[in-house]
Amino acid sequence: MRTNSVLVVGSSNTDMIIKVKRIPRPGETILGGEFSTAAGGKGANQAVGAARAGGAVTFIGRLGQDMLGDQAVAGFIADHINVDFLVRDPASPSGVALIFVGDNGENSIAVAPGANGNLTPADVRRAKSAFQQAKVLLLQLETPLKAVEAAAELAWAAGVRIILNPAPARPLPDKLLRRLYLLTPNESEAELLTGVPVTDEASASKAGDALLAAGVGNVIVTMGEKGALVAGKEGRGVVPAYRMKAVDTTAAGDVFNGTLAVALAEGKSLIEAARFASAAAALSVTRLGAQASAPSRAEIARLLRTRQ
Repeated sequence: MRTNSVLVVGSSNTDMIIKVKRIPRPGETILGGEFSTAAGGKGANQAVGAARAGGAVTFIGRLGQDMLGDQAVAGFIADHINVDFLVRDPASPSGVALIFVGDNGENSIAVAPGANGNLTPADVRRAKSAFQQAKVLLLQLETPLKAVEAAAELAWAAGVRIILNPAPARPLPDKLLRRLYLLTPNESEAELLTGVPVTDEASASKAGDALLAAGVGNVIVTMGEKGALVAGKEGRGVVPAYRMKAVDTTAAGDVFNGTLAVALAEGKSLIEAARFASAAAALSVTRLGAQASAPSRAEIARLLRTRQ
């Protein structure tokens, strides 16, 4: 077994991106600038982020039997991700995300899930051998909840630590929460899950305590430029954000989660892993695109050395 093996179950999309001066308001049309396409999807972004950070990554998901699916698979292989358990869906197209990116780096996203919405517990269970080899399982919520729960059940039985990035946010069953080693909501996701508006360290801590009380082992509430609050059985603290000039924040959270999973699989403490992930996320916002923005292990190490 590889000591840094990470299993990711989740979504894969193709991002279609338009750069605009600002995000359009409802009913408003804005003439944009450059158009580009990029590989995306929260699960795939996290898998690529983990692989570039040095993890041995296996990805489980569903893609259409189409050109976009072919391109996605080729990208995973180029990043040395195991694709043995990817399912090609004959009935639904690959997922697509339409993204506006403003001059300040902010973004607005709409997603057509396509084949992602057809991921089943059976698809997940076919990959049982991968769960037995993993150190960490990383999940999100862009695929059906039943598939997420099936993955958590297999990981729990195999003694694998489970990380859930609850995005897009939705209410979660108590049984799933109690199986989580780590939950990683951002401010809005933490508020939806707890009812606590998160605006600063104190409110993030309150939301974190509510999630711990629900049975989660540990919580990291990511707060953008305000850093990340870590709370749980392994201690409590705030990991500061690295200040960078943002170009595109599209996949910053995904890069954070993917690199966090690798650091934890390598045996780093939760605070150390959050610091590693924070550096990776900071680098990602300096580049346009989702998977294209994920930094290499060497780049992360360089930032950690120069910004102690």
